[in-house]
Amino acid sequence: MMRQFVVFFVLHLALLQYVASLTKGPRKIQSFFTRVRSLVPLKRDHGKGFTRNKDEIDNNIQTMFDQNKAWKKAKDAEDPDFFNNLGSKHEPRYMWIGCADARVPAEVITGEDAGSIFVVRNVANLVVNTDFNLMSALQYAVKELKVPHIVVCGHYNCGGIRAAMEQRDHSSPLENWLRNIRDVYRIHRKELDAIKDPEKRHRRLVELNVVEQCLGLYKTGKIQKARMANYMAGNPKHGYTTPCIHGCVFDPATGELKSLNINFRKYINELHEVYDLYGEDSEEIAAEVAAAALQD
Repeated sequence: MMRQFVVFFVLHLALLQYVASLTKGPRKIQSFFTRVRSLVPLKRDHGKGFTRNKDEIDNNIQTMFDQNKAWKKAKDAEDPDFFNNLGSKHEPRYMWIGCADARVPAEVITGEDAGSIFVVRNVANLVVNTDFNLMSALQYAVKELKVPHIVVCGHYNCGGIRAAMEQRDHSSPLENWLRNIRDVYRIHRKELDAIKDPEKRHRRLVELNVVEQCLGLYKTGKIQKARMANYMAGNPKHGYTTPCIHGCVFDPATGELKSLNINFRKYINELHEVYDLYGEDSEEIAAEVAAAALQD
């Protein structure tokens, strides 16, 4: 199939050049095709078709594999059982909902090791109830992995937050995603508009966005059901209701990760009548408590 595509492409290019030679300005059009070919240097790859700078691409990606070997060697020297343990169980203590920004790698900035953080990342660390990727991961983390802590981490100098503060269309699908941040601005517009310094306003929106995404977790049925069942069972495993929700912000310019110390009780008390899905007399919760007791 690839060979047929290449033959078709070459024949199509030859036809276009022939048509160009019949036009009034053949030199200009032919020079255009010459420039196009120069931008895409093709090489024969041992009868497998054409490739663009394959050797350069292979060398660049090889760096990752070389670094992996060095990392594995260091881990083996530090703890001979590390990979045996890592391969035999998956028991993370945290779920991390962070930004896709390359400067905010969860394990690196927290000093945690492989296996301790279950990570989901997207643009501007959003919790969107129509995001099947995040909601599926949340369900797995809460129901199967039973992580006791869920962290929503934003970061200053966030491109997604900055883009949402601009009054222009970034086109779909990015603009659809950024609208969720615009909604956060709308909710807190009075506070944000009162901040005259644009950079301070940006930093505050980063923080408020984290707050709203944490509240978004509390609104989900999976979190409510897990927390209610844990509470009704007397919080037997940890001594406190889980999963706990935490909001924090990372500053790439300083390397500091700081907790926002959010008073969730204040917010949740205002949300109960609208968002609560389960009561203490819920049959589903009673079944969840009974099932957990049997597992223990």
